[in-house]
Amino acid sequence: MKSVKPGRGPSFMSGVIGIVMILFGIFWTAMAARFSGIMAVFGVLWTVIAVMITIYNFKNATGKNRYSQFDITEHGEEPDPLEQRFGSTDENEVKNGENKFCPYCGAELGEDFVFCNNCGKKLP
Repeated sequence: MKSVKPGRGPSFMSGVIGIVMILFGIFWTAMAARFSGIMAVFGVLWTVIAVMITIYNFKNATGKNRYSQFDITEHGEEPDPLEQRFGSTDENEVKNGENKFCPYCGAELGEDFVFCNNCGKKLP
């Protein structure tokens, strides 16, 4: 089964933008500390968030198993980290007959659907 994962390029570029955000946060904090304490707190908060975003994006760009949006991979080629963390959704198997629902996202399905119209995953 194919799944859509974000590419390494977008994650890396977001990491580079995160570095720019960190530098801006440091500059803002230094300037704001001269004039207003409350604005300096905003700068510190900005910088902390920028550091977290940057670490996340560089980890995504360089990690083997990454959270992604744009790369299409075969089932088992690169496991989904969220599925590994929270388990698969096999207990939501589609029942033959009555109302059909997607085992992955819970959307209602038509009789002849092969792929979910909501999440795009191939149905069992």
